[in-house]
Amino acid sequence: MKKGQVLEGIVERVAFPNKGIVSVEGEEQKVIVKNAIEGQKIRFSINKKRKGKAEGRLLEVIEKSPLQTEEECAYFGKCGGCMYQGVPYQEQLKIKETQVKNLLAPVLLNAGYELDEIFEGVKESPRSLAYRNKMEFSFGDEVKDGPLSLGMHKRGSFHDIVTVDGCRIVDEDYSKILRGVLDFFTERQVPFYHKMGHVGYLRHLLVRKAVKTGEILIDLVTTTQMIEGIDTKELLSEMVSMICSLDLEGTVVGILHTENDSVADAVINERTELLYGQDHFDEELLGLHFSISPFSFFQTNSLGAEVLYETAREYVADAGNGKVVYDLYSGTGTIAQILAPVAKKVVGVEIVEEAVEAAKVNAKLNGLDNCTFWAGDVLKVIDELGEVPDLIMLDPPRDGVNPKALMKILNFGVDRLVYIACKPTSLARDLEMIQGRGYKVEKIACVDLFPNTVHVEVVCCLHRVNS
Repeated sequence: MKKGQVLEGIVERVAFPNKGIVSVEGEEQKVIVKNAIEGQKIRFSINKKRKGKAEGRLLEVIEKSPLQTEEECAYFGKCGGCMYQGVPYQEQLKIKETQVKNLLAPVLLNAGYELDEIFEGVKESPRSLAYRNKMEFSFGDEVKDGPLSLGMHKRGSFHDIVTVDGCRIVDEDYSKILRGVLDFFTERQVPFYHKMGHVGYLRHLLVRKAVKTGEILIDLVTTTQMIEGIDTKELLSEMVSMICSLDLEGTVVGILHTENDSVADAVINERTELLYGQDHFDEELLGLHFSISPFSFFQTNSLGAEVLYETAREYVADAGNGKVVYDLYSGTGTIAQILAPVAKKVVGVEIVEEAVEAAKVNAKLNGLDNCTFWAGDVLKVIDELGEVPDLIMLDPPRDGVNPKALMKILNFGVDRLVYIACKPTSLARDLEMIQGRGYKVEKIACVDLFPNTVHVEVVCCLHRVNS
């Protein structure tokens, strides 16, 4: 094999999250090709070859996998989002279960016990389609100098945007809003922000919709650049009128405008103004009410989140009754408030200040006076909390827990620790340190918050061996 060489092969299996292991006829060496499905025959080019390992870039699916037996989204293969569309949902769950077990089994075996003894399988999402409560659409074009697009990044491309006004993992209201906004700005010939030249106005459209209440919050993200011949204040007012005239199942409760001149291709809040209604929407989880602002973290699958948090609550069992609980990386305080009714006190720590303020509002909204929330990095704030917890909940970002922060957390020596991981590879890494400090895994379960994609959440309950 040589770099740049184009080959064909069969995908033998997929390692988490999306690494297809491909065998090529006449070659002993396997090739890692991302975004492939087990059983597919694919064409790919070798883009890396070193130290006995080869990686390739997917060029074409020559033959579908035998697993792909169902209808696919019109944008499947173009959009960089879903990978398992066309694979029956129960088969998706089996794929994810196998991947997680392959990741965690060696870590647990090193600690002297078998994963099958404690693994409780993958709990499915109540919905496998139209489940998301948040989408960040990007403005751009699908081909250079082509018509305005609004949607998701084309797979493998930094620049190209695919308009996805029929996306299957959100309900029809998202498509109506996307199409309405796209047509509105296309008619007025408003330019999008070009990432290379740093010129243009339109950047992103953020849409959030509560599953339980049906409330919709919309945020248009633009630069501060002027548009020749257009009064932007009047333009935004007309956009609000257009959105409010759409025939939607849900109710638009707020429309905002966020300015962002950063060169980073991300939704960054440099200044936000309210154009219509309110600056938040309300959602319900497990009987509790949550007020959610545009940039606050909240699980993107509301019904799946109920399964996740119910599982975490079961793993805590009676260990939190009348005890002090730390909820680290607490977001908008969802887990903290779910545990608060049985705990003596719950202390949440979250680095995003807006999320902390939302957590305080939500706790008051739910009549919970035993929740305290701190804004700051867990690594630094944990030294200032002033008390020793009885139980710790961890729900870190994808990269897991900073090793220095994890050491401080383990130094508390709590009897029980529950770790919620949105990236199983991070959990596998952190488990080595946690087990090395005297903790043993009691139970592990997966919860599929992201049907049709490669992602899955893992909940892990540990107890201190000598507690």
